[in-house]
Amino acid sequence: MILNQEVVADEFIYRIALNLIPRIGNKTAFELLDCFGSAQAVFEQTSISDLQQIQKLGKTAAQKILNKSTLQQAEEEWAFVQKYSIRVLAQESLGYPKRLKNCPDAPFLLYYKGNANLNAAKVVAIVGTRKPSTKGRVFCERLVEDLSIYHPLIVSGLAYGIDVTAHKKCLDLELPNVGVVAHGLDQIYPKMHKTVAQKMTSCGGILTEFRKGTKPLPQHFPMRNRIIAGMADAVVVVETANRGGSMITAYIANEYNKDVFAVPGRLEDPLSKGCNHLIKTHRASLLESAKDLAYILRWEKKNIGQQKQLFNELSKEERLIVDLMLGKEIHLETMIQQTKISTSKMAALLLDLELRGIIRALPGKNFRLI
Repeated sequence: MILNQEVVADEFIYRIALNLIPRIGNKTAFELLDCFGSAQAVFEQTSISDLQQIQKLGKTAAQKILNKSTLQQAEEEWAFVQKYSIRVLAQESLGYPKRLKNCPDAPFLLYYKGNANLNAAKVVAIVGTRKPSTKGRVFCERLVEDLSIYHPLIVSGLAYGIDVTAHKKCLDLELPNVGVVAHGLDQIYPKMHKTVAQKMTSCGGILTEFRKGTKPLPQHFPMRNRIIAGMADAVVVVETANRGGSMITAYIANEYNKDVFAVPGRLEDPLSKGCNHLIKTHRASLLESAKDLAYILRWEKKNIGQQKQLFNELSKEERLIVDLMLGKEIHLETMIQQTKISTSKMAALLLDLELRGIIRALPGKNFRLI
């Protein structure tokens, strides 16, 4: 079923109410919907025993459903989103980011103000430190400009530093961009980015999973970061220390099997330590320009004749490896078991195939064809 807030307003109000109940996470909320058919039907239940068919639903949460204590808040939220032309996106809504929907911890609901297509053909997240170097800012601006020829949607977190640099450059180029925030849409954090955010709603948008009145508390930022990672094809880390939100976003993107890229820097530079670590530990591909990303994501047309020639030059063992990767990614140990090639020889073959541009190494000792 496709949910449209203009058509099934009541169901959205009940979903907001369900989402406001403490201790009901996304998984439990979806189990309730599966069991009773709709959020409205959940609130129409008359006994705790009926509700507790869902094993993870606690007594306190069940009681809140029965006394409908969150419905008034939900109605207030609905009035707010209607007044300010904010879209509420359920996972069944056409506008809900499909890439994010495929992630196991995708938000139950999203609040979105803007006009950008969250399901654009190409989506790139750009993140980085809040205190970048001049070199980092310049690289970020050049990256956005070079990516613009591919017409992607750019996603970031509207934070200080690299995030807002990416957003501002997108606005200069009239390139659609979305800021994912860690608070409700009745405010903008940081406040000094309010003007940027307002411009983005006409050339992109602002997205969150938090209702109005929700403050930008520290625990909300990792939740925001998972949305950034989940809705993108690839995450680019421009500059970052060993710790921080950008590293969290990169690690989450790895868990989601997204492509991650990091801009390398000098070994002694604190702002390059995180990027260098991601590259060194094979959690990110080294990125020097937009062309690196376009090549790995296969945005540029390949030279078919050259590709056929490369495959014709494969040895018998190399062809065995390539055949295993057709249409899927595969783990190193699986390849060793299925081909009976020794570990040391397999490592050498994979390295050679990677250098020749035929395969790509992924996090967790997985590989795939380029």
